[in-house]
Amino acid sequence: MNATPLIRLENVAKVFEGKGLETHALTGVELEIAKGEYLVIAGPSGCGKSTLLSIIGLLDTPTDGAYYLDNESVADAPAARRAELRNHKVGFIFQNFNLIGDLNVFQNVELPLLYQGMTPKARRERVFEVLERVNIADRARHHPSQLSGGQQQRAAVARALAANPEIVLADEPTGNLDSKQGEAIMDLIHQLHEEGATICLVTHDPRYGTDATRRIELLDGAVVNDSKLQAVVG
Repeated sequence: MNATPLIRLENVAKVFEGKGLETHALTGVELEIAKGEYLVIAGPSGCGKSTLLSIIGLLDTPTDGAYYLDNESVADAPAARRAELRNHKVGFIFQNFNLIGDLNVFQNVELPLLYQGMTPKARRERVFEVLERVNIADRARHHPSQLSGGQQQRAAVARALAANPEIVLADEPTGNLDSKQGEAIMDLIHQLHEEGATICLVTHDPRYGTDATRRIELLDGAVVNDSKLQAVVG
C-alpha cells in the first residue's frame, strides 16, 4: 500500500438543510483509501453511503472537514478544478444508469471524452474499444429506451471506463438488474480492480463485493466498522 493514500477524508460532515430542519447525513468521517483498494461501503438505507460516494467523487462538497485526493486538498476547490479532477480521475456507475435519453449509446459513452478534448478519431476508437469490452458495440446507435436494463448498465460501465479513470465509484450498480445481469456487471468491476483501478462499491446485496479487499460499515452517518478482507491486488 502507498504511504500516501489516494483518498483521505478527515472529520468529514455533511448537513442538508431544508424547511428549518437539518439532516446530518455524515458525521466525523475519517477514511483513508489506498490506490488499488477495492472498498465495499455497507449499511442500512439512509445511513449516508451515497452521500459519502458523492463527496469522494466530487459531485458534492462536505459541510465540514477536509478531503485530500492524491494529496491535493479538494473540499473547497473551485468548481472548475473539481470538474477537471472528476473528468480525469473518476468513473461513476449508478443504480439508475443515468444515461442521457436523447443521446445514443455511442454519444453517452463519448461524453466524458469530449470534456478531455480528445480528437474525433481518438474518441471514436476509444468508445468502440470500451463498447467491445462490455459486449454492446452492436448497440452503439441505439438509444437507452431501446436497451434492456442489463444493456443500459453495460453502457453506463462503458461510459465510466471511457476516460480510463483511476477511481471507479459504483452505487448499487446491480440494484435494477436480475441476478445473471448483476453477476456480469460485478465481473466487469472485478476485472477493473485486477487492472489497477481503485473501486468503491455501495451495495446491499451480500452476494456482491466478495472480491473486495476491505469493507466499511456506516450507521447514522458515521463509520462504525472497518475491516480488511484480503490482500490488495498489485
